[in-house]
Amino acid sequence: MDIFFSLNVSYDAFLPYYQGVAEKVQVRDHQGRVLHINGKYFRPYLTPQGINGRFKLVLNSDGSFKSLNKL
Repeated sequence: MDIFFSLNVSYDAFLPYYQGVAEKVQVRDHQGRVLHINGKYFRPYLTPQGINGRFKLVLNSDGSFKSLNKL
């Protein structure tokens, strides 16, 4: 299953997720569903400006995480 969403968060706002202090990032996909994604999956996309862009979350058939890609 592929889920598409956009995320715009500043570096300072994302820092607790990067450090592991906070765990789940809440996003709303393009169909309006609210998702809770482990912050560790966003670490490769963190820049000094934060995390900004469109993403594709891919889930396995059992609903578990498969991949997260920036589009």
